[in-house]
Amino acid sequence: MSIVNNLIECSIRGIAQGRKNFLFCGSHDRAQRSAMLYSFMGTYKLLGINPMVWMIDVLKKINKQPADQTQDLLPHRWKKLQEIEPVL
Repeated sequence: MSIVNNLIECSIRGIAQGRKNFLFCGSHDRAQRSAMLYSFMGTYKLLGINPMVWMIDVLKKINKQPADQTQDLLPHRWKKLQEIEPVL
């Protein structure tokens, strides 16, 4: 019986690639921002959210959103709210 780990290797390829890219970000702050974007992209993929749809909707709402409700714009909460009233 052979052990095949292609699925695992493919799923972590982005992380490994990102780790190499973080070395060339120019500063620690830039590397952290880049890691944050990788994290968001992983979250979109996990939740099945189209990042462009999320970004457009958030950019439309963020200026009008009360400060205590900004967490509703995070991907996991945003998706739950879309099930109630979808973006057109």
